[in-house]
Amino acid sequence: MSRLKVKHSNPEGLFDSRVFSQVVTVSGNAKTIYIGGQNAINSEGQLIGRDNLELQTKQVLKNIQTALAAEDATFNDVIKLNIYMVNGCDPAVGLKAFMESIGELEKPPLITVLKVAGLANPLCLIEIDAIAVVEEKGDCLGW
Repeated sequence: MSRLKVKHSNPEGLFDSRVFSQVVTVSGNAKTIYIGGQNAINSEGQLIGRDNLELQTKQVLKNIQTALAAEDATFNDVIKLNIYMVNGCDPAVGLKAFMESIGELEKPPLITVLKVAGLANPLCLIEIDAIAVVEEKGDCLGW
């Protein structure tokens, strides 16, 4: 099997951002990790940062880091983030929290930000799901 190759690019004619990539291609021996929507609920089931987008974003990112670590991955392996933010929230506040928690990534993921009327938990201001890829260990039979 070929080794994992993840290519981040910003093709000519598209905006070149330091915060997100425009295109990511994955080839080779890859394991894909899908992380369902994470909100600001901690491991004890408590909401962190009621009415505070910055604190909620930091908890969401911590939850994603925990999920990634369970699969021997980090934010450097994330290729796609879908961010759902309640109307009235400032995306710049979320970006600030990301930079403070995660920092600038060498190869930033694809990012989609959606403003929504509300989330399943009405106290949550933000929810993020993620897709990451890491090199698959062993062959396709798991040996």
